Amino acid sequence: MKIDRAQIVDTALTILNEVGIDGLSTRLIAQRLGVQQPALYWHFKGKQNLLAAMNIEMLKRSHTRRTPLPGETWQDFLRANARSFRSALLTWRDGARVHAGTEADPSDLDTIEIQLGCLCEAGFTPGQALELQIAIGRYVVGCVLEEQADTADASDRSDLDTAAESHPNLAKAIAHYRANGHEAFFERGLDLLIRGAETTK
Repeated sequence: MKIDRAQIVDTALTILNEVGIDGLSTRLIAQRLGVQQPALYWHFKGKQNLLAAMNIEMLKRSHTRRTPLPGETWQDFLRANARSFRSALLTWRDGARVHAGTEADPSDLDTIEIQLGCLCEAGFTPGQALELQIAIGRYVVGCVLEEQADTADASDRSDLDTAAESHPNLAKAIAHYRANGHEAFFERGLDLLIRGAETTK
């Protein structure tokens, strides 16, 4: 059976959602495709190369808001872009772990140029624009890493809440966190980053 890169990546993404990144292996992918493992190495040198290709495909399918709309402010664009990026990573099991450590794909350079142009038109230097993009991007990845790793059950949380009762500020902070959850805290942190950037131009 002849296979191509697209088939391998598609199969790998399906298996990723089934077993997670730790369970993903070239052996499983080869079995699912009905080929021997060496057939995969013709297309990908190793798992890291495969993960990079999976990341490209994940974002291609799920990251839908990558460039500014006509007349959109840079602040609104950064918020929309970050939300779309977060949603894309959350769409896939261990999506943040797949993305972490990957580099921009050459096919994305036109999009990145448009993103930087939006910020430069608002008064940022190219260097500042890139720093801001990287800071927000890493913030998104970090938030999703924590969210996808949050497997604590109610008893674990109860133990922490009880222990925090002797620390009044911490107890109030934890209660606030419990009441709001991951998305609200993501939005608050994103707002802090963007408001901070407004003072650096």
